Amino acid sequence: MGVVRKYSGLAAITMACAAAFSPAKAGDLVAERLTPNPYGVVDTLYGLRGPVLDGKPVRILPAEGATLPARVLESGAERRLTLYHFNDLHNYLTEPHAKRGDTHRFAQMVKTVREARAAAGEGEVVLFLSAGDDHTGGIFDELTGFTPDAFVVDPAYTAYTLAGVDATVLGNHEFDRGAAMLARWIESAPLLPVVSANVGGSEVVRSGDHYRPAMIAVVDGLRIGILGLTTPEDTRLGTPENAGLAVASPLETVKALLPPLAEATDVVILLTHLGYGAGTDRSGKAGAERRIGEGDSAVAELAGSLVDSPVILVGGHTHTALNVDGLKEVFGGVPVLQAGGHGSHVGRFSARLTAGDAVAMADAEAALIAVKKSDARVQPGDEKYAGLQHEGDWDAGFETLVIDPLRVRLDRVLQETIADLAVGDAVSTDTTLATRYVAETPIANLMNDLLVARSDSFPGGRVDVAVFNATGLVKGIPASGPLTFADWFAVMPFTDSVIVVDMTGAQIQAMLDSNAKRIVRPEEAGGLDLAGYVSRGFLHFSSGLRYAIDLGASTAEARAVDATIGGVPLAQVADQTFRVAFGTYIGNGGFSEAWNGRTISAGVPGDIVGFDLTALPRHDTGLVYRNEVVAQIRSVGTLTPEHGARLDGRLKVSGGTH
Repeated sequence: MGVVRKYSGLAAITMACAAAFSPAKAGDLVAERLTPNPYGVVDTLYGLRGPVLDGKPVRILPAEGATLPARVLESGAERRLTLYHFNDLHNYLTEPHAKRGDTHRFAQMVKTVREARAAAGEGEVVLFLSAGDDHTGGIFDELTGFTPDAFVVDPAYTAYTLAGVDATVLGNHEFDRGAAMLARWIESAPLLPVVSANVGGSEVVRSGDHYRPAMIAVVDGLRIGILGLTTPEDTRLGTPENAGLAVASPLETVKALLPPLAEATDVVILLTHLGYGAGTDRSGKAGAERRIGEGDSAVAELAGSLVDSPVILVGGHTHTALNVDGLKEVFGGVPVLQAGGHGSHVGRFSARLTAGDAVAMADAEAALIAVKKSDARVQPGDEKYAGLQHEGDWDAGFETLVIDPLRVRLDRVLQETIADLAVGDAVSTDTTLATRYVAETPIANLMNDLLVARSDSFPGGRVDVAVFNATGLVKGIPASGPLTFADWFAVMPFTDSVIVVDMTGAQIQAMLDSNAKRIVRPEEAGGLDLAGYVSRGFLHFSSGLRYAIDLGASTAEARAVDATIGGVPLAQVADQTFRVAFGTYIGNGGFSEAWNGRTISAGVPGDIVGFDLTALPRHDTGLVYRNEVVAQIRSVGTLTPEHGARLDGRLKVSGGTH
């Protein structure tokens, strides 16, 4: 499928020359010379500095004494622009497994890109791009630290630099450990270009210093604009760790910045972490409709209406595998790309650019290259064998020189036995994924009860209730044998600290009533993928809080009944205040999971407004949720059903239609 976009190059040349003699004014974006990643292919790199949305028309000007790169391609000259892209790797650089063997996800991508660059013909430009969420999820997160003083290394940004990644965009999960940590990560990898045009406000991680709104990369005479966009939907705003942080409208940002950037370049890449679709969408990791807001399709449509120059959108956030069977996703003439998530694929896009009185983009094509999984148990002759990872499928030199030293640092932590298990199959992965959105779930019981027990050491003393969200439960644990740190990391990979919220009995009842409207009902379960993310914010509680959900005839009628706390009916303690422990994700409102007074999404019918936790008094302990649970596991020594790893009737569900 081809996409043709044209523009006159004269305006860009005129602007570049004029800009060289125009002094910068307040609100102008100044293009400063930067050092490109020496392991990539960019010859010359300019980073923009200045506000994008300040109410004034954006101008792009050179730094004092410099000029913007002028168009140098003569009429009839051609370049083939090839993009290799990935997104939402979440530090899954290599996925170790004792029985199946290690899956070298990133080293497989590196092999693909290095071979493509080595084989590139004259006039072909091969870029390597990440569309964000480079952190939070994989085991390598444990090396990044939770405070700047505890920082060891940033595995993702280090590996990206040495792999020749030419740019990455800030994803929402880059802010999970706070702006100070993100600043430290970026500072540790100064040769990796980072972009986002709609993030600002933080005095710790700063636009123009740590990252840029956009960049202009020059490769073999081709001027490539790279404009970054970050989702406002799921970024952790309003938290102490991200004080002052704000994320502006992606659409308004594109309106302001894309036209002048297009005038200064031959082609623009929108490097976005917004998510596929617009409004709401169900794709990728979503098990139900999720709130996207101003997503990639809306941004692409707008971009196509604003400029006549070539624009390509490389996206992430929803873990959507786009263009599996060739280039199918084009909005407003703008190709939209995304390559799954967790290292499932690397995407490839290629198009021909021809200079003349106008620059044209044609012969556009796209594909996804699946990353192969390891399974050493499968033998030659098995029909699955050919589709698995084998020697030669990854860049062994890169794995040895870059990834292996990271693993040496990590292995001591991961392989340490933190407890022995005698819990049975109730806490298995299959059980966890089947029940987390629909019923009481043993591993959630275990986790919450462990945190309550651990809270004896918290500032302010023991909490009355611990709470955890269903989407944060990713896997189960073995029934018996040793429990390693890696095993437990896989259960709850997301990075939260513990927030203690002061709630009255009446407010807890209101929270339970809201929770009753979020459970996946029997009549809808067949239409949802319970193994995916059903992001409606369903919560699990420790044993001190017991209740029943009466599903009623519809979601709107669902309610919590027979609720007790510490064995006392909530109605009798409606005015009493209790200490309730949340992870920061839910405690700060759950963002798109709507514990912030917003409408509950992910397939919940009607405009049902979620209970607002953000208005309640709270104390952020600064304690890492997972670390506190692990500390309690260590102190127990052997986990048994008596520690919470069982069904005890703390949640009962009745009613609904089957």
